[in-house]
Amino acid sequence: MLRGPVAGRHRWIRPVAAVAVLGLGTVVSAHRRVTTPLATGCAADNAGLTLPTGFCAGVFLDSAGGPRHLVVAANGDVLVMRQNRARGDSTGGGVLVLRDANKDGKAEVVGSFGPVGGTGIAMLGTALYIDAKTAILRYTLPVGAVAPDGVPDTIVKGIPGGGHVARNIALDGQGALFMNVGSNSNSCQEAERKNNSKGIDPCAELATRAGIWKFSATQTGQTFSTSARFATGIRNAMGLAWHPTERQLYATQHGRDQLFQNWAPMYDEAASADQPAEEFLKVNAGDDFGWPYCYFDTNLKYLVLAPEYGGNAKDAGRCSAKKAPTVYFPGHWAPNALLFYTGTAFPARYRSGAFIAFHGSWNRAPKEQAGYKIVFVSSTKGTFGGSYETFADNFAGGQLDPSKAAHRPTGLATAADGALLVTDDKGGRIYRIVYAGTK
Repeated sequence: MLRGPVAGRHRWIRPVAAVAVLGLGTVVSAHRRVTTPLATGCAADNAGLTLPTGFCAGVFLDSAGGPRHLVVAANGDVLVMRQNRARGDSTGGGVLVLRDANKDGKAEVVGSFGPVGGTGIAMLGTALYIDAKTAILRYTLPVGAVAPDGVPDTIVKGIPGGGHVARNIALDGQGALFMNVGSNSNSCQEAERKNNSKGIDPCAELATRAGIWKFSATQTGQTFSTSARFATGIRNAMGLAWHPTERQLYATQHGRDQLFQNWAPMYDEAASADQPAEEFLKVNAGDDFGWPYCYFDTNLKYLVLAPEYGGNAKDAGRCSAKKAPTVYFPGHWAPNALLFYTGTAFPARYRSGAFIAFHGSWNRAPKEQAGYKIVFVSSTKGTFGGSYETFADNFAGGQLDPSKAAHRPTGLATAADGALLVTDDKGGRIYRIVYAGTK
């Protein structure tokens, strides 16, 4: 565990090659824009994205409604979970079935089914699992089918609603299903988001919220309960993925909001804009990452006791016993998806590394909003270092405000041909990023 201000054996963020560091850990890609359509389906302007040299991008599908997370079936079909339908689509289901039959890098909608409104989706063989808000459903989807074989089974029921409602899921391929249940509050205050309101201690939410739950992927009719909790103290683990070679669960955490708004003058606006960190977590059974009692400070580089629980913005207190992140990022970027790259189409340095999609911030004032990008964290022999680099940027189109941003990255998947697929739940777009350079 990290104890106090000394990192010890933990490695924290450092500048990496081909990036520029602009104050307080903000990392911006220095790669030039690729403007030539080097591969099938790539747009001359890379669909507006900035990418590393050798990569290009195109629009796989526009007007998908509100696409969230997605998976790729054995035959290459792409299955997308939607939080809402596209405009004018009154009959389509929550799961879109996409197919690029002519291999032109663009998808055709060949089917849709299931309830609308979820985020999580996972697949193993012909078993397709989806987030139905207060339940996890399992469909049987034969290879190549555009509709499921029969009605779905209910795998987990009774999941609490409200608060952070996305129930993103991950499968370990060995019979286990992991599910995120985000918190119902910002920081478990007695009066939610009110000035100087103390935290509830102990925080009752932790029994059923703010953690990762583990269930059988094959057993039907399981009821959500505290006994199935796998790890705790994670405010909202929107990125959740099983590392295929390391055989290890990882997650990303959305950090808390409003340190300045609720706890001035202990925090000024600038500090609140950058704090606390967003986190990339290595998750084992029984781990406790500290929410709501703790947050990770990007300047001090250790877990700090939250003001709701008597913290003074510098002391670790009880947080010295909580688990620190593997990698941390600037505050409020909103990491919405985590993917370990399993394809072979990208250069070797990307294989088994982690891509993270940042949905973008809303509360970094008075500073400019930030995020709205894909970053990459490399892995060496199964170990992730503390650094990261920007991989794909400019989704927002220069408007770094959630109400004005053109697109907001939300979900990630590796296509059958090794391309990286990225969903955007703001503009309804799905991007396809490919490597067209020389390996």
